[in-house]
Amino acid sequence: MILDHRTYTCRPGTLARHLKLYAEHGWPVQRRHLGDPVVYALTETGNVNSYVHVWRFESAADRATRRAAMKDDPAWSAYLQKSAEAGYLVSQVNSLLTPTDFFPGD
Repeated sequence: MILDHRTYTCRPGTLARHLKLYAEHGWPVQRRHLGDPVVYALTETGNVNSYVHVWRFESAADRATRRAAMKDDPAWSAYLQKSAEAGYLVSQVNSLLTPTDFFPGD
């Protein structure tokens, strides 16, 4: 199993608008291809203009297959275009994680 941990940061004052756009146009497509995330949460302390989500995959190959299918989905491309035009996002940090031997993550 691998976990895809992502942190996105929005321009100050745009987080709610970005999440509204995502909820309407990105969330349904992403769930269709990636399944339900392990976590999708707002940052409570630290950089409050950011949010985090974590997706679980059986393997790197599973992740690559699912993300490729999502990339080829016209609805995902439409969402990415809307997001780019809105200009709310300023950064994205991705980390691929593997659980320790003593934490199976099931």
